[in-house]
Amino acid sequence: MPGGIIALIVVAVVLLIILVSNIHIVPQAHAYVIERLGAYHDTWHTGLHVKMPFIDRIAKKVSLMEKVADFDPQAVITKDNVKMQIDTVVFFRITDCKLYTYGVENPMSAIENLTATTLRNIIGELDLDGTLTSRDIINTKMRTILDEATDPWGIKVNRVELKNIMPPREIQDAMEKQMKAERERREQILRAEGEKNSTILVAEGKKQAMILDAEAQKQKQILMAEADKEAKIRQAEGEAEAILKVQEATAEGIRKINESAPTDAVIKIKSLEAFEKAADGKATKIIIPSEIQSLAGLATGLVEVAKKDEK
Repeated sequence: MPGGIIALIVVAVVLLIILVSNIHIVPQAHAYVIERLGAYHDTWHTGLHVKMPFIDRIAKKVSLMEKVADFDPQAVITKDNVKMQIDTVVFFRITDCKLYTYGVENPMSAIENLTATTLRNIIGELDLDGTLTSRDIINTKMRTILDEATDPWGIKVNRVELKNIMPPREIQDAMEKQMKAERERREQILRAEGEKNSTILVAEGKKQAMILDAEAQKQKQILMAEADKEAKIRQAEGEAEAILKVQEATAEGIRKINESAPTDAVIKIKSLEAFEKAADGKATKIIIPSEIQSLAGLATGLVEVAKKDEK
């Protein structure tokens, strides 16, 4: 094979290799910063791209996904001179690849130092109790300050969280004792509330029982009164009925006497029998009508005649 053809083949292979090596595919959620002759030229996003050999170069490959920076605990001092350790977690993403590449020498170190200084400034304005109870306020302030400070670097701070707040050991012991005392106080309050409620319920139960008993006694008295009234009514009705029957019997007797047309002698004898019954009582003096007296004398005479005949 002639040497010229071999040289052409070699040149073609070299050119093919150079061409292939300058073809780049940018994956999803990534971007490439391209420099041409040492100056910023373009930013490649997802897709197929070809750069100029020996002129263009990829200055930086940037991930556009949200990043999480977990920094080491930082020593801070509160307003009441309590020293503690606090570590933070920063969630951020890159919004401008050019600014991110050329805005700061070491972005992660810059964010870490900025977070530490911002945290010290905020905690220095709070006391211990405020620091322990104001996590949301601290997080919001830090996110606002960091987001504003990192704008020139093409970084967007989405969220900042205080991961751990670690007071000194003696402060932790005092807090534990305080929490224990608070729990015991709440327990005593709950127990007292329970006893109070129990006493109230017992008193209410007794009150209801007394009310129900009084109601029962009242109903009993009402029923007894009604029963007594009913008995008296029935007794009165019985007596009235007896009187009525006696009167009816008397009237019937009088009617029959009238029907039999008794003589004066019979009437007088009946009268004498009535006075005889009256004389059986305890009366010491009885007034007898004259008609009956004569009848009595006649009766006495008849008795004496009867005795003589017997002799």
